[in-house]
Amino acid sequence: MPASSPASGAGRYAPSPSGDLHLGNLRTAILAWVLARRSDRRFLMRVEDLDRVREGAEQRQLEDLAALGIDWDGEVIRQSERTAAYTAAIDQLQERGMVFECYCTRREILEAPSAPHAPPGSYPGTCRDLTPAQREQGRARMRELRREPAVRLRAEVTEWTVQDLWAGEVTAAVDDLVLRRGDGVPAYNLAVVVDDAASGVDQVTRADDLLSSAPRQAHLAHLLGQEQPTYAHVPLAVNGDGARLAKRDGAVTLRDRLERGETVAEVVERIGASLGLTGCCSAADVLERWDPATLPDQPWVVQLPR
Repeated sequence: MPASSPASGAGRYAPSPSGDLHLGNLRTAILAWVLARRSDRRFLMRVEDLDRVREGAEQRQLEDLAALGIDWDGEVIRQSERTAAYTAAIDQLQERGMVFECYCTRREILEAPSAPHAPPGSYPGTCRDLTPAQREQGRARMRELRREPAVRLRAEVTEWTVQDLWAGEVTAAVDDLVLRRGDGVPAYNLAVVVDDAASGVDQVTRADDLLSSAPRQAHLAHLLGQEQPTYAHVPLAVNGDGARLAKRDGAVTLRDRLERGETVAEVVERIGASLGLTGCCSAADVLERWDPATLPDQPWVVQLPR
């Protein structure tokens, strides 16, 4: 559902087409749309389809977002159509000596001791400075495993700082993140950085479980000569036990709620209530009435009638 806007900057929503969007996803989409429209930015829709894709999921997601009153500018962007751009970014870094091959398995990385102050699971630098003979041994091992080496960034720093609309100044660890996986697929952290820059996205709104990844993505953007976007990470939607909301929690998608007799307006009203608003029937109502300064700082506990 394209719309037009004269602004040069942009916000975006970027779902993965692995299934229907649940209420937490829809809430984040509305907030991303509201923040972009309120600041006179374009709003872009990007489908992150490099990994799990369920047949028909993209169309259902776009239909659900449009039903809420969310519109977007231009055509839908699909990551699966942009692999050449990701390869070019890796080549650019490689020409500057800023990548290296990694022959580690995921288990080896998880079991290896991390550097001091690095979060668990951070890459410990195992393959960063191997000798030519060690690299050849690693390649031979990959051939035995019938996979390619992963390609990692040779990070210049151990931490980086970003500015978030609600969290303020956030500094987090930066490691040698994967740029291309062992199966040849461009990695998420690379793809989002390349796509945001190519599309003019300067405002990134998403759930706060991704806040810790913002500094590493911003550092990668810096290395690629790109402007660092501003960030707005919103609290997650969780179930009654405090776990991330998921399909197993019951009728948590828009279509689930419609099948149980609710209307789209009632679903939006529930999302609005989580923001302290009453009587919101569409995304436009949230745009008109929501004050970002009032965003709750705690997760949204979703409790639904069965």
